[in-house]
Amino acid sequence: MKEPVNLPIPVIAALRKMGKDISDARRRRRITMELMAERAGISRTTISKIEKGDPTTSIGGYSTVLFVLGMTERLRDLMDASHDLMGQQLDEERLPQRVRLPRIKRNRDSYEN
Repeated sequence: MKEPVNLPIPVIAALRKMGKDISDARRRRRITMELMAERAGISRTTISKIEKGDPTTSIGGYSTVLFVLGMTERLRDLMDASHDLMGQQLDEERLPQRVRLPRIKRNRDSYEN
């Protein structure tokens, strides 16, 4: 399998691991590649590419395979904010030291009391 030249090595490694994990999950369930292809509505060749971590295979193919395996929630949680530790850290760094009402709002509130 020829890798696109612009993919970072960690991305290639992650896709290969995901492909192996999908293959392992399929085999644990005793599902043949032919049956997986039939259930997913894709070719056996595409199943083979997914299990090799081929980066040119569409995310729809990977998603359908995860659905057949009963693992759709893993896809749904992939970019969940609770897993975005760097984003949470950046948000914390941007928190203001203190919070004030806008000047106009503060003046209006003092007239109402």
